[in-house]
Amino acid sequence: MIILIFFLAHWFLSLFFQTFFLHRYASHKMFTTNKFFERTFYVMTYIFQGSSYLNPRAYAIMHREHHAYSDTEKDPHSPHFFKDVFQMMWYTAQTYKMHERRLKEPEERFRGNYPEWKFLDVIASSMVSRIVFGLLYVAFYIQFATAWWMFLLLPIHFLMGPLHGAIVNWCGHKYGYANFDNNDKSKNTTPFDFLMLGELFQNNHHKRPNSANFGAKWFEIDPVYPVMKLMHWAKIIKLRKAYA
Repeated sequence: MIILIFFLAHWFLSLFFQTFFLHRYASHKMFTTNKFFERTFYVMTYIFQGSSYLNPRAYAIMHREHHAYSDTEKDPHSPHFFKDVFQMMWYTAQTYKMHERRLKEPEERFRGNYPEWKFLDVIASSMVSRIVFGLLYVAFYIQFATAWWMFLLLPIHFLMGPLHGAIVNWCGHKYGYANFDNNDKSKNTTPFDFLMLGELFQNNHHKRPNSANFGAKWFEIDPVYPVMKLMHWAKIIKLRKAYA
């Protein structure tokens, strides 16, 4: 039971900060916030992503490229140009590293308006940090695991961030239905979206990329949006009006 709780907590907390901070804030600026809370979200993203921490600047640039070139050859992670999800993940990782290490100059339209904290990024993206988090996960399992098969969950902990991205980009552009014609292959993958906290409403999101609510129809529930509304009410963030 302890291992299950730990796994689910890591899954959903890592995913929450990926969709809330990296996707909805860094990439799309769906809300504004002050420097204190921005840095707080930055640290929490690092803590909960741990060994699979994703740099907000690199994430934002790559995600903006994805929207601009959705399901074309310039899309950094369209499933329609790879034989399997592993090839897509590998290519995505290489593109991400280029942006993270500033070895690839992004187009002007993809630059800026994303959070940067170079001090934390250097620490969080270091191999030392990733190994330390990995060892902490292993130590927790040694302490609390009650069966050998539980240790098979460890690779998911190690690669949690990229794994979430792979699920969204592969499934969200291959399986499901479309509410809108976006001139791409984006899909809504209901009813599995609850496992991905709204991220699998890809068709809706590509139609309205600046809307904080990824749901469009009454049965499409984005569980992160009410949390953002509550944070808006508490004046932690300020939601921006969506525009086309």
